[in-house]
Amino acid sequence: MALAHPDAGAAARDFRRTMKPGFYIIMAAQFFSSLADNALLIAAIALLRDLHEPAWMTPALKMSFVLSYVVLAPLVGAFADSMPKGRVMLITNGIKVVGCAMMLFTLHPLAAYAVVGFGAAAYSPAKYGILTELLPPRQLVVANGWIEGTTVGSIILGVLMGGALISDRLSTTLLGFDLPRIDTGIDTPPEAAIAIIVVFYVVAALFNWYIPDTGVDHRMVNRNPLALIRDFAHCNRLLWRDKLGQISLATTTLFWGAGATLQFMVIDWAGKALGLSLSQASMLQGVVAVGVAIGAVIAARVVNLRGSVGVLPIGVTMGLIVMVMIFVHAMPLAIVLMVAVGACAGFFVVPMNALLQHRGHVLMGAGHSIAVQNFNENIGILTMVGLYALMVRFGLGVNQAIVLFGLFVSGTMALVMLRHRLNQAKGDSLHLIGIDKPPGHGH
Repeated sequence: MALAHPDAGAAARDFRRTMKPGFYIIMAAQFFSSLADNALLIAAIALLRDLHEPAWMTPALKMSFVLSYVVLAPLVGAFADSMPKGRVMLITNGIKVVGCAMMLFTLHPLAAYAVVGFGAAAYSPAKYGILTELLPPRQLVVANGWIEGTTVGSIILGVLMGGALISDRLSTTLLGFDLPRIDTGIDTPPEAAIAIIVVFYVVAALFNWYIPDTGVDHRMVNRNPLALIRDFAHCNRLLWRDKLGQISLATTTLFWGAGATLQFMVIDWAGKALGLSLSQASMLQGVVAVGVAIGAVIAARVVNLRGSVGVLPIGVTMGLIVMVMIFVHAMPLAIVLMVAVGACAGFFVVPMNALLQHRGHVLMGAGHSIAVQNFNENIGILTMVGLYALMVRFGLGVNQAIVLFGLFVSGTMALVMLRHRLNQAKGDSLHLIGIDKPPGHGH
């Protein structure tokens, strides 16, 4: 199936010509917040190792982070829609800073990282939801390409920064700084890294302050938690029943679950197959993110919203490429492979994410839609990372885990493609793409 569409390049040019400055402020805010999130993961892993915690607790760190996304999902969408989304992002960045402070003051990393996850869970619906308030449907793929590219850039730099901050050379320099007459209690490389990471959350908060109000009505219809839970359950069913919503939601759920699992799998694989330290393995994570950025940029240029479902076969390809990891023992080949895996991921997730945002905006509103998306995606993360943690706990080798992972990704994407074909056989759903919310319609 041809993926390139004549109007995709035109949409990109139109986007650059008409984009408001507010979008670039959103990108900057997202960049610094995501940069800190990714650096913090590496620092938290190092902190667990300093505490001599068992190996299975490393993927459990991610589970503690995303648990808030699942538990708070019925509430955060309504919260994001209840006030200007720039203000929501400012508040939630503050919560992330509190979580970092808790980690510094001897609260167990799993518990402190869960607090950071609490802030991230409330941040996400605002971060993505504001795009559908600010932009017309025709610009969503391009905008998502920019956001994903920026996010991936922050992932690359974040994991590199996290690895550098915990390295012997830089951590020694950081720990050498002392404040007169003040005992900060920061005595280890991970703690010094976390203190620096807090600064980046503060920078993100400064950009949050200047995000413009889009003029959307933010009055909260209902403040009753039980009503919000029922409302959320209705929205979840609505998106899964939508022929295009279910395809894009299943794909992004798989992507985020697979991506989170791959983070830890790469660290373990790099240590065993390539002999890399945690600091060095984090650099290899950054290489995957380079590939995602490449794929995201290409998708933004050649795929428009109507052609978004054409990228599904790339997901099958990604799973097959991942399994090649078991045959790689040389760094140059490992870099090429990681770039290829990331490029496949970036190419298929950007159009799928844009399609999901579009259908969610039409069906229920931006904040509710992103909350549903986060709920499902983070159940995917909990499930796949949890299974990987169990594999590690019971001694399954990393090569066996990689093969099982690749087969699962390819098989699941093949089933999603089959589902789409069955849906289309019952009646064309592609005509719904690009149709905006009817006037006066709201969730």
